[in-house]
Amino acid sequence: MNDQPPIQIKKVFLPILIGIAVVGYLIYTQFDGKDLESVPFPSNAGYWILASFALLIVRHLSYAYRLRVLSEGVFSWKKCIELIFIWEFSSAVSPSSVGGSAVAFYVLSKESLSSAKTATIVTFTIILDSLFFVTTIPILYMIFGEGMIRPDLSSSGDWGWTTIFWSAYALMFTYGSIMYWGVLLKPKKFYTLLTYLSNRKWLKKYKEKISSFANEMLIAAKELQQKPLSFKFKAFLGTAGAWTCRFLLLNLLVIAFSPDISLDWFTQGQLYARLKAMFVLIGFSPTPGGAGFVELLFNGFVKDMIPSPSHGIVISTVWRLFTYYLYLLIGAIVVPNWIAKLKK
Repeated sequence: MNDQPPIQIKKVFLPILIGIAVVGYLIYTQFDGKDLESVPFPSNAGYWILASFALLIVRHLSYAYRLRVLSEGVFSWKKCIELIFIWEFSSAVSPSSVGGSAVAFYVLSKESLSSAKTATIVTFTIILDSLFFVTTIPILYMIFGEGMIRPDLSSSGDWGWTTIFWSAYALMFTYGSIMYWGVLLKPKKFYTLLTYLSNRKWLKKYKEKISSFANEMLIAAKELQQKPLSFKFKAFLGTAGAWTCRFLLLNLLVIAFSPDISLDWFTQGQLYARLKAMFVLIGFSPTPGGAGFVELLFNGFVKDMIPSPSHGIVISTVWRLFTYYLYLLIGAIVVPNWIAKLKK
């Protein structure tokens, strides 16, 4: 494996510039300070903001718990927390459609893990994340209907957004299903298929990558076949906890800045469902960490639950400060220290 770390601190500047540019555009076109003055923030807004930050910590610990489970205790809690910072940082500086899996392989391989355990952790993580989305989206849709995609769909019947959403979901479902089938159900057939594809002329230049991927999947499959059901359940529990906290965090921020929003289960459940639907689209963003793309989408998904577009800009900015720019900042500190340790 290449000894040059694929984690470059200079990549931090691109998502920051994109994010600032988009927020600046939104402020210029949609922001009106009078909207904020006419709708006072709730007196308990600070408590909701603190609660959302607490969920951010729980989310991080949930990811660390999953990594500790998957490493079978090889990593201490402290090491898991550090590695999740690096993992989140790598995701923040990579296009959302690519993610941080390549960096995860590199990072774990440098932590004295065997190639089998490294492949197992990263591969099973991808499967768990995909499984959480593809199984929960249909359930939420059955409860909340078209309104979970965009607030205007339930009345206007705008099939454009519906088509985009379900197309993105179909791609996510297909990818997740292939990984699930190829690793957990029929690994040998998956290996044979990948080997066959790697020998096709039209994929000649990708032969080495496909062969490497096929070997990693087969190794991961053999490792996972030996794991008890409790191992997989605990890993899924950490996954569900982390992703649930990710969305509920934003629920709390919307409550903090929206004095008239109802706290009943249906309203909050629908908001949660919309945020998850939004993340399906963000998953295919070409920008690092969805920078700019997230800010542009946010107001459209929650416009009937916030007082004004100006409030939406404030909410999305605070949200991104918590969940994105904070990881860029901490990662810019943690990653160089981690690389320095490797050099020693």
